[in-house]
Amino acid sequence: MDIFDTLKLAGGLSLFLFGMNVMSEALERRAEGSLKRLLARLTQNKTVGFLTGLLVTAVIQSSSAATVMVVGFVNSGVMTLKQAINVIMGANVGTTITAWLLSLSGISSDNLFIRMLKPTSFTPILATAGILLFLFGKNSNKKDSGTILLGFSTLMFGMDAMSGSVAGLADVPAFQQMFILFQNPLLGILVGAVLTAVIQSSSASVGILQALASTGQVSYGAAMPIIMGQNIGTCATAILSSFGATKNAKRAAVVHLSFNILGTAILLLAFLPVSMFLKPPLLDQPATLFGIALTHSAFNIVCTLLLLPTSALLERLAVRLVPDSGKETAASELDERLLATPHIALDRCYTLVQEMAEISTNSLKSGIELLAWYDKQAAKKVRAAEEKCDHYEDILGTYLVKLSSYQMSDADSGNVSMMLKVIGDLERISDHSIHILESAEELREKKIQFTEEAQKELAVLCSAVSEIMTLACTAFVKNDLDLSMNIEPLEQVIDDLKEEMRNAHVLRLKDGVCSIETGFIWLDLLTSLERAADHCSNIAICIVDASKNNMNLHRSLSVMKEESPYYKKQYAFYSKKYTLSKTTG
Repeated sequence: MDIFDTLKLAGGLSLFLFGMNVMSEALERRAEGSLKRLLARLTQNKTVGFLTGLLVTAVIQSSSAATVMVVGFVNSGVMTLKQAINVIMGANVGTTITAWLLSLSGISSDNLFIRMLKPTSFTPILATAGILLFLFGKNSNKKDSGTILLGFSTLMFGMDAMSGSVAGLADVPAFQQMFILFQNPLLGILVGAVLTAVIQSSSASVGILQALASTGQVSYGAAMPIIMGQNIGTCATAILSSFGATKNAKRAAVVHLSFNILGTAILLLAFLPVSMFLKPPLLDQPATLFGIALTHSAFNIVCTLLLLPTSALLERLAVRLVPDSGKETAASELDERLLATPHIALDRCYTLVQEMAEISTNSLKSGIELLAWYDKQAAKKVRAAEEKCDHYEDILGTYLVKLSSYQMSDADSGNVSMMLKVIGDLERISDHSIHILESAEELREKKIQFTEEAQKELAVLCSAVSEIMTLACTAFVKNDLDLSMNIEPLEQVIDDLKEEMRNAHVLRLKDGVCSIETGFIWLDLLTSLERAADHCSNIAICIVDASKNNMNLHRSLSVMKEESPYYKKQYAFYSKKYTLSKTTG
């Protein structure tokens, strides 16, 4: 093996790891909707959880990525520890699919049909289809499909390059001696664990072992301990991802590690006497690519069959190893581990924006109630709600901006833009609740009271604003497009009410029944209430635009007012419902 073979090996390994990473990420993006539906259906049933983990990992081709996802789900409260254990076990079996795909490289035959099964025969076709989809696909799904094909083709070409570059090692005595040393089970396990921990992928680690096995110098006696060690090394990613997480998330990572260590220990105890005393001839035979794939699958399946019934014991072990302390930092509302699966991260953001909408709505309604009946405790709650909305805007805005840098579908990208706009409107609504509260406190401190006519007018406006807040919150939480269509006509009625009330105030000033000082508070109130309604209008238009994958608020608003018969009908309805004529006469 000369310098050129070494360079070819380095290049092949680079292509292999790059292709594995690219393919896995693209598969995650394409499977995001399915992942969400699968996770939503998770139950405490062990079999369902196991099959979910198996299927998800088989789809995204990475048990490390699947387990990191699980740690993130547990940390965010999406999944319980009990559910996570079964999913992790399924992930260990699902990851063996990659080795079977790579074993196709070992096919050799003169038969045309069988030769077409060899990756070097069909990957050029996949690569061509992939680049066409990637370059000319008009939506993210087609581009991701192209990336999957390109990633798979790249890793298979890398695998072929590695196998070709190490062929010369078959005649190198040092290489032969190295794998004789690995027949020491403990050394083999250590090598497998370290290699997998470094590259953070058991699938890639098995692929490298298969490439080396193509030399014919890797015996089954050396390959089996290395495969055992690979299962331990793959836990490194989940352990690292659990740093700074909640207790249950750390326990999920510990379950993954303890499951693989216990499985390895049990099978090692069975392997040692067989290799030492029975010495079956198979252990000295050269391992094939197919044989390594079979060994990898058999090891993981046997471990799962042995330990799946003991999942409750693994849960108790994890709780013992990661005990509850007196105080634990609250779980972060948004876990960055979920960014690896943008669709699920986006779903978590949507849940928090829904919470923010309810907090903001209730805060404004409470502020309105304080105008009629002031209460110190209620005032404290309004201020606390405003601070909470500020916090939500901060963490959601930061998280959504990070999320926007990840590749996602056009619909998800539109939802990110929508939520970035909505959280700004919700935060401003909570600010207006403080402005209304301050007006209530000023009225109380200065012992100012509005005229009876002004109080009746204010009651009409406050009722209209309360309704538009309820409509906006409900429409957003339920993503109700029909309900959102009622908001803009009501907002226009609120604008009209504000102007009427300003004019009525001027008349009261002229008649001397209202003071200048009272007028300042009155105008501040009108402005706060009307602007809160404006933000509700923004939220409604965002809902409408998101349904059309278009975020042109001004255009949508113009079209709605000029062309929508429903808008005119609802405007007439709300104009009649909220009229100041009822307050006079």
